[in-house]
Amino acid sequence: MASKAALLLLCAAAAAVSVLLSPATAADDGLTKFKVYWHDVFGGKSPTAIRIAQAASTNSSSTFFGAVVAIDDPLTTTSAVTGSAKSKDEVGRAQGTYTFADQHTIGALMNMNFVFTAGDYKGSGLTIYGRNEVLTAVREMSIIGGTGKFRMAQGYVEARTISNDNGETVVEYTVFVKPAATA
Repeated sequence: MASKAALLLLCAAAAAVSVLLSPATAADDGLTKFKVYWHDVFGGKSPTAIRIAQAASTNSSSTFFGAVVAIDDPLTTTSAVTGSAKSKDEVGRAQGTYTFADQHTIGALMNMNFVFTAGDYKGSGLTIYGRNEVLTAVREMSIIGGTGKFRMAQGYVEARTISNDNGETVVEYTVFVKPAATA
């Protein structure tokens, strides 16, 4: 059960973050689009995702219903597995929680900030909130705000799991964001 739980936690976490931080492209609808890669490491010496709470019935649930996981996951510009070491292409961190909130499928409520520490968006952040049905090919979550270059931003992210191996789940996040108009 422990390895199954770790695998499912990794899948859920994978639904969270990936950023290809090259100069952003502006879509016709005014949205800026870029990619980052979210690395959810749940094993090894330095995990970035840790279960912090659970219901008494969580271990017997096929969907991990009731488990809460805290994350401080690397965001990188490539999908290469990072392990627990800081990657040279790290551009930020995904910090927050996800809660397994579905009794019928593996679905998590994602509540996280993408905090950019390098690249074009250094010092800025995006707040992402929404449902992540982990086993679905493409998941969409809302951008409900931001800071720095993304102050008062709105938009959405699309999450696609790239890999789930050796205690690390890698998820590609395509970000579609519209920063607030500048005064």
